[in-house]
Amino acid sequence: MLLTGIVSLSAIASGCGNNEPEQTNTKPADTAAGSAETGSGLKDGKYDPPITITYLRPWGPDVKFKTGETQDDNVHVKWAHDKLGIDLKNQWISPSTNNAFETKLRLSLATNEKMPDIISYRGDFNLVRELIDSGKFIDAGELFDQYAGDVWKDAMNEDPTVWYPYMADGKRIGIPILDYAYNGDPVMWIREDWMQKLGLTAPKTLDDLEKVMEAFTNKDPDGNGKNDTYGLAIGFKNWINTWMSDAGWIFGAFGTMSNQWNLTEDGKLEYGSVTPGAKQALATLQSWMGKGYLPTEAGLYDETKAAEDFTAGKAGIVVGPHWMPAWPLEDVKKNNKDAQYKAYPIPMGPDGQAGRHGTSNANGVVLINKDMEHPEAFFAYQNYLFEQFANPPVGGEFENGLAEGYDWVMVDGKPTTDAAHTGGYAPEKYTITFDGARIPSLNMETLAKLAGGEEAKTPFEKKLKLSTPQSMLDAAKIVLEQKDIVMQQMFTGAPTATMQMNNDILAKMEKDTFSQIIYGKASIDSFDSFVEKWKSSGGEQITQEVNEWYQSVSGGQK
Repeated sequence: MLLTGIVSLSAIASGCGNNEPEQTNTKPADTAAGSAETGSGLKDGKYDPPITITYLRPWGPDVKFKTGETQDDNVHVKWAHDKLGIDLKNQWISPSTNNAFETKLRLSLATNEKMPDIISYRGDFNLVRELIDSGKFIDAGELFDQYAGDVWKDAMNEDPTVWYPYMADGKRIGIPILDYAYNGDPVMWIREDWMQKLGLTAPKTLDDLEKVMEAFTNKDPDGNGKNDTYGLAIGFKNWINTWMSDAGWIFGAFGTMSNQWNLTEDGKLEYGSVTPGAKQALATLQSWMGKGYLPTEAGLYDETKAAEDFTAGKAGIVVGPHWMPAWPLEDVKKNNKDAQYKAYPIPMGPDGQAGRHGTSNANGVVLINKDMEHPEAFFAYQNYLFEQFANPPVGGEFENGLAEGYDWVMVDGKPTTDAAHTGGYAPEKYTITFDGARIPSLNMETLAKLAGGEEAKTPFEKKLKLSTPQSMLDAAKIVLEQKDIVMQQMFTGAPTATMQMNNDILAKMEKDTFSQIIYGKASIDSFDSFVEKWKSSGGEQITQEVNEWYQSVSGGQK
């Protein structure tokens, strides 16, 4: 149920959580936390007199302000003052580029400068751990239990493991900043015009896929009379399991996921690159490379460069997120106006298994200063955004967008979010948590619903329908239909002691071995000696440390 801003603020003012509803009828102006000491309390749903939240967050080059507006003086800052009686103030301002923000924050920490009320951050995980270990920030989990509203709590409960990276001694020091679920989960994109020309059918298994790749490689799908095409665009310069031009799903077909820690049936974590399934996947990749189904430059290609072979018309298949029609897949039509592509499910392996890497439901963290005078005020602010902006109600304040004249305008008597009219401003980027508020499941579930032809009824659904092409909708539907094959990265803690000493050596060993095997310069049996060396060079100790961490967070979470 959506709550009004006044109800939420009243609940916060009385210092009660959702498990104490009998207290919510208390008059907010009389019971606002800290009002006896400061004279500032909630009156008519806002702090009066206003209170200030000082905060720090990196400001990226993607944040665009109107002339005369700044990080401390903009439409969102004015809204928070007028609506909630909360003044948002950057303690200092630093760009996100060239590690400028991280450098300045580390210096502040080293010189024991006063920290702001709130630090909101996404980036260097080691910096997050330094902040947590400083002892300057409160157990935010307790505050969350007390002050967060139902909408925010329900969103967080979609995946409680999002707390794990920010826990220490069983306490939830940082509040995860939620993002849309499945947003980076891959589907298989295939040149549909090549499929039709060669009379091929959709590949459901790796065996089916091999038939498609063989045809794309050897049967001149582009009709230019040259042997200049191949099957699958992948690039493993950075890694095999990656965000675009991905090959992790080949490992998934054999029950594992490389370069990440996977949860086993007995509740323990194992490193996916040293499992029997990884050996089978490497043998498959070696076979495909030998048959010419993969680019010979795959080991030199990063994710973007590999995808360029698909858009250039050299490769017929690339694996990546549902949003690839927005970028870069449409570029294929620059080279061939008749080119068509379509999303397909991730294929199964010989035992009927399929697997893909997952997307975290969080993309940052909020830390709350233990000396913050009004921590409940942050929850008043964020609850309002979750209840009124994350999935806006019909007729609500944010039905058309966050701010008229910024992310939406009226044109011919109707609201539009078209950047040609709005100027492309995104006021949600002015918020403390970068994107306002996001309910993880909402985006992909809405896209899948629209793909099936259901009518867009809510403001959120209408906005997505206007901005999303059918190809992306169809891909999102496939992502959700295959959600049971997701293999999440389960180790999200700080690097363990042995990782800090040995990770570089182990990573180089893994990359070298995998590359040698894929290119056929080493036999598949060299994998076995790699596994033994990996274990004896710190891998076995790291496995123990990773599982100790996992037990500490999974057993200690409330």
